[in-house]
Amino acid sequence: MPSRHRSRQRALQILFQLDLRKLSAWDALDNFYDSLHSSEHEQEDEAETRPPRDEFMETLVRGTAGEAGAIDEKITAHSAHWRMERMPAVDRNILRMAVYEMMHQGTPAAVVIDEALELARRFSGEESVGFINGVLDAVRRDLGQDRTASGATG
Repeated sequence: MPSRHRSRQRALQILFQLDLRKLSAWDALDNFYDSLHSSEHEQEDEAETRPPRDEFMETLVRGTAGEAGAIDEKITAHSAHWRMERMPAVDRNILRMAVYEMMHQGTPAAVVIDEALELARRFSGEESVGFINGVLDAVRRDLGQDRTASGATG
């Protein structure tokens, strides 16, 4: 089983694809597993070997895609002067996934925000880090989640 950090990276990449190519979550996940199977097949001569499923990643992708309308409303309410379609696609999808996780997965907000900021540093840019932090902190307060909540690990 991949680490949750790795699962979040994969989920972000799939959500980015889903957003730009207007795929369904199911099609985007199938494409992801097909690409893993192809690259593993090139490295190994076992045509029947399929990569293991990543349940947490799949939950993030399907849940974020399924709740996109409500999530986008929550983000829009806390992103002053920024419409969703004007945000960089990477930032938009980091925010969506993080808000979904805070709302539906029971992961402490501090963990979700830290992970989102790491994703922003890796896949977006430093200027996005502050923006994402501000929006997610406002969403956290709106959801009434304590910044120091503990119990789950990222």
